[in-house]
Amino acid sequence: MPNRTLSQPVSSTAASVRTGTAAILSASILWGSTGTAASLAPPGISAAAIGATGLAGGGLLLCVTGRRNRPHYRPSERWLLVLGACAVAGYPVTFYPAVARTGVAVATVVALGSAPVFAGLLAWCTGRGRPSPRWCVATLLAVSGCAALVAGPELSDSNAMIDLRGVALASCAGLTYAVYSRLGGTLISRGHASNSVMGTMFGIAAVLVLPVVAGSNPMWLSTFRGAAVAVHLAVLTTFLAYRLFGYGLRHTSVETATTLTLAEPAVAAVLGVTVVGERLPLLSWAGMAILAAALSLLTFRRRTRKPSTDVVAEASGPRR
Repeated sequence: MPNRTLSQPVSSTAASVRTGTAAILSASILWGSTGTAASLAPPGISAAAIGATGLAGGGLLLCVTGRRNRPHYRPSERWLLVLGACAVAGYPVTFYPAVARTGVAVATVVALGSAPVFAGLLAWCTGRGRPSPRWCVATLLAVSGCAALVAGPELSDSNAMIDLRGVALASCAGLTYAVYSRLGGTLISRGHASNSVMGTMFGIAAVLVLPVVAGSNPMWLSTFRGAAVAVHLAVLTTFLAYRLFGYGLRHTSVETATTLTLAEPAVAAVLGVTVVGERLPLLSWAGMAILAAALSLLTFRRRTRKPSTDVVAEASGPRR
């Protein structure tokens, strides 16, 4: 899932805007393929182990490539990094099991829709300001959209059952994304380089999830299919996607970037239906449309606003 506060645009030429837009869309496509790629792993491997393997590889790559920026962190900031790393590590052990229980499309959209809700609540609890009326309306729409998306299969098929545990796991994934997005944004706003902050968080998280990888009988990585899935998750959906998004934010506005990343759930839903063979009824598609509208409302900010009132600008989706 992307961090919405990585950087600010430094160039506004037409060519740079086009390249930035292409980079963000490419990152969104990569993020959207995460659940589908995990579903193609060899059978018998736990979903948490698959996600942890991708994070371990991609996190180490981000850490190594971010070593050029070595800022001095104060003791309190180091605790923020550790807490953020724990949240990063919590994402794969919640999101990938959610995919296994509810399917790619439902897990992705529930995680995406819950992230801004949690981000707003976190901002409120930490004294950054009360949620604005627009945030409340958008949140209501997002919850309604998620409810329609999740309830659609059961209402259209009497034999289908909603996996409440899977929905809860996807919501937890949204919470972990909101936490590390908030903490990363806080450190970046204090002047620390985004590559260093995210590289450090992901590097620590990679170490934290190593026991999950080791406990899953990592011999599955020696198979071609297992290695292909692990490389895809580590190199493409973690390392490359974050690099592309960071590049895109240097050449486009944050508003444009967050809108473009709404392509992620659409990609995940299409891949879930066309590649994995999932089926979503009309009600679920309608719920997805409502959710997209709610996230768009969260994404676009007023021209004049108090920084404390737009409490969900940094985390308009899970991701990942």
